[in-house]
Amino acid sequence: MKKVLVTGGLGFIGSHTVVELQQKGFEVVIIDDLSNSSIDVLAGITAITGKAPAFEKLDLKEKSKVEAFFGKHQDIVGVIHFAASKAVGESVEKPLLYYENNINTLVYVLKSLLHLPTQNFIFSSSCTVYGQADQMPITESAPIKMAESPYGNTKQIGEEIIKDTCKVNSTLNAIALRYFNPIGAHSSIKIGELPIGVPQNLVPFITQTAAGLRKELSVFGDDYPTPDGTCIRDYIHVVDLAKAHVVALERLVGKNNASNYEIFNLGTGKGSSVLEAIQSFEKVSGQKLNYKFAPRREGDVIQAYADTTKANAELGWKAESNLDDALLSAWKWEKHLRNI
Repeated sequence: MKKVLVTGGLGFIGSHTVVELQQKGFEVVIIDDLSNSSIDVLAGITAITGKAPAFEKLDLKEKSKVEAFFGKHQDIVGVIHFAASKAVGESVEKPLLYYENNINTLVYVLKSLLHLPTQNFIFSSSCTVYGQADQMPITESAPIKMAESPYGNTKQIGEEIIKDTCKVNSTLNAIALRYFNPIGAHSSIKIGELPIGVPQNLVPFITQTAAGLRKELSVFGDDYPTPDGTCIRDYIHVVDLAKAHVVALERLVGKNNASNYEIFNLGTGKGSSVLEAIQSFEKVSGQKLNYKFAPRREGDVIQAYADTTKANAELGWKAESNLDDALLSAWKWEKHLRNI
């Protein structure tokens, strides 16, 4: 059984990816510092797959502990690196926290990985690397513009670090997966998104408002140059996204990559506005949402949706779920959490 390290494996995307890896027969080791996740997620993963993944609570900012971990696990065939701080708004307020957590940890993991016999690396990147893209849909060859937030900048820098490292280490094989907007929950309703404190993302705020935890939902900006004035995003079901990681890892393990550093967009290829997401939620949940328009939020791009041609053709992967499916699963998860 091939052993895979998943950093940040108890987080939203990480936990769903662990499930898909286990169901494909991989042995999974999770590293998580539990700063933005819960140990309870481990039980959810185990309930779905029937097998508890190995888990180590470890802060990847502690270089010596990272080195010691890799020293113990020389048989790892791949690393999927999720561990990072990820809220755009918070990154604007606390840039140094984001640079320390997202850059230092990546460097320490990569340095340790280079000492292993097998060096396959999947990087959790983001469509934020494109900044305010000029053309829609966004292809992988779209120019990387100045980041709109420190968070986006850490993803740009992270990709550059990996690319530069691959240039001088032919033994290292890496894929950067640029996500668009992951939402939803596993169909078992045993794992899903668990924001700590006030949600920074739209969908948990929608579901928490519908569940009565939040008084109202703020829609940031109604004067954007879009059909209804609200931002447009490409909302992808988290399980579709998780499956793409398994496909990408299998590509590297099977030595089917075209070069030792590759990039793929992961989205549905369809843009939906914030108002369309709200309307979709109201339709599938039967709940009327209390929302108001608020001023634009710093760091938000006007629109971003993926051209998925490359991922569809080269990875043989395609998003299966639509916006309604994803929002219904998110609502079921919220109801499960609140015993509604």
